[in-house]
Amino acid sequence: MPFVKVQKSKAYFSRYQVKYRRRREGKTDYRQRRRLCTQDKNKYQMPKYRLVVRFTNRQVICQIAYALIDGDRILAQASSNELPRYGLKCGLKNYAAAYCTGLLVARRVLEKLGLDDTYEGNTDVDGEVVSTEVDGKQYFVDEVDEDKRPFRCLLDVGCRATTTGCRIFGALKGAADGGLDIPHSEKRFPGYDRDAKEYDADMHRERIFGGHVGEYMEYLEEEDNQKYQECFASYIANDVEADGLEELYESVHEAIREDPSPSDKKDFSPDKSFKKKAKLTLEERKARVEEKKAAKRAELEEDSDEE
Repeated sequence: MPFVKVQKSKAYFSRYQVKYRRRREGKTDYRQRRRLCTQDKNKYQMPKYRLVVRFTNRQVICQIAYALIDGDRILAQASSNELPRYGLKCGLKNYAAAYCTGLLVARRVLEKLGLDDTYEGNTDVDGEVVSTEVDGKQYFVDEVDEDKRPFRCLLDVGCRATTTGCRIFGALKGAADGGLDIPHSEKRFPGYDRDAKEYDADMHRERIFGGHVGEYMEYLEEEDNQKYQECFASYIANDVEADGLEELYESVHEAIREDPSPSDKKDFSPDKSFKKKAKLTLEERKARVEEKKAAKRAELEEDSDEE
């Protein structure tokens, strides 16, 4: 028998430690989370706040969260499912919808903290990065109030790839324009050219107001009308045209700023008439099997008689 080197011995397995459950499931990047949550020891009860942005198959979810030793706490949250209340009834997962959701969560948390009048954010959406420096520290807002500093939070992207033009940065831009102090640069926004190291703010503005969606709508309508009817069925049902997208998103932004408060919860009343079927007893199950057997035998006999 040839010599075989033991790569993983008993000592290896006796010291083996499994990774955290959410790491095994591929849900949490703990290296990233540790840097987002760990606070200086001399800052007691001053947690780091995070702007958590997540995408599902149907919606965008934005939350302002902070970590405690027994789990995270949510300070405010908004999802793109709330946007129909502000006039946007279709396209709830694209870049423009992500911007609207970020704007909504920003205005909502500032209203909750009483900072909505002090920090109104950027009402003129132009795609530029806004920042100011006070006492050697950079804040990503227009002006810093003497009494109240802006609400700072950090972007939490989870396990998503942070590619240039990603929708996550649409939510970031919406929250920053909403008045939150979020450290960022233009290097991941749509319109940034890495080779030339130039940033086209107009291209980013066009993306915020759904210009890319409007272009594709016009292209499909001319080239393949059947595919246009399938892909943009919800837009057609709500009478949304490519030319009116910018006005639509402008009205949504205004409506969000007027009333960012969450809607009242609807009372849930379950259907009490529904009753679960009782479980069959052993005798009933056996009788049911015999009935099926008898029916099958009768069917086979009929087939044999016909032949």
